[in-house]
Amino acid sequence: MQTTTLTAAAAHRTDAQHGLDASAAPLPAGALTRVKRAYSTRRVDLGRAVATRTDLAPANGDLVLATVTALGQHRRLELPDGRRAPLREGEQIVVAFSNRYAPDQFEAVVPDDLGPTSLVAGGGLAGRVLSRHAGMAEATALLPVGLLADADGRVLNVADGALSPEAAPQRPPVIAVVGASMNSGKTTTAAKLVQGITAGGVRVGAIKITGTGSGGDIWSFRDHGAHTAYDFSDFGHASTAGMGVDAVARILRGGIAQLTADGAQAIVIEVADGVFQHETAAIIEHDAFDELVDAVLFAAPDALSALGGAAWLTSRGRAPIALSGVVTASALATRELRAETATPVWDIAQLTDAAHAKGVLVTARERRDR
Repeated sequence: MQTTTLTAAAAHRTDAQHGLDASAAPLPAGALTRVKRAYSTRRVDLGRAVATRTDLAPANGDLVLATVTALGQHRRLELPDGRRAPLREGEQIVVAFSNRYAPDQFEAVVPDDLGPTSLVAGGGLAGRVLSRHAGMAEATALLPVGLLADADGRVLNVADGALSPEAAPQRPPVIAVVGASMNSGKTTTAAKLVQGITAGGVRVGAIKITGTGSGGDIWSFRDHGAHTAYDFSDFGHASTAGMGVDAVARILRGGIAQLTADGAQAIVIEVADGVFQHETAAIIEHDAFDELVDAVLFAAPDALSALGGAAWLTSRGRAPIALSGVVTASALATRELRAETATPVWDIAQLTDAAHAKGVLVTARERRDR
């Protein structure tokens, strides 16, 4: 898959390409006040935008003012506060260019120019569609007006709003939830574990370190009791597809540092997509994961994928302490799985039980302190 990382895409922008010139179109005062802006752009100060540029190819994370030309799969845009606002043909919106990797929806990359493009995620990602799931309609069509630029001609980017915490000397125990695929129950598993740990009187911080920018998972973590919750967009990325494992490792380190500084006494991490997605597989095998993650839960949609995922993790030295996910929604499938493995299988009742969650924390602490 063709991908564009922020560093590589921005590298060609020399000093000569900064500064506003005749190619830039000034934005009237207040022009963006009533324009819908996407969740993915929420940490960027739009008050800095004074013009649009059409003379540069977009880079991963660049903010673009675009016109909706035809409604397709995504007919609503997730706003910074989580509300999904209806889109209208002909209206302008602010979204971010980024790659997307979503087997159940769209595969997309940052385009090479500012020609017609697509809205490939409701959280506000623009990109060129490479493939889509058979159950998806055509993507909503966008026509870029231009990249948003500040008074120095610098294009605004999601990275402009990134948090940059310093690592704390002592972190709390960290538990990661990984899964077989999209829609395998990772977010529910993580959120219910947050609920169980919180019920025991422990302050929990949560973060989703990979995926496509959208607030749903953060809201779910908070709704289930998380004291603080973040995702990768808080650390400068609208999406993590194609960005490389070192960038994901920086998000992992930064997220744990920030949550520790926020006073978290336990941290729950969600790793998006399945273990075959490039960044997901790479971060699980990265030294940072080994250093910072004390215990792993694996979420799966069925018994066979649970067994396969557990074997995949075990072969890489990351044996899960338990299996969970959509498979546990079926009593029969849960019995099937328990008959085939010695690894514990936890359903929602166990994940949310305070006494059970306390045992999970004890295990994580013991592994951290080894």
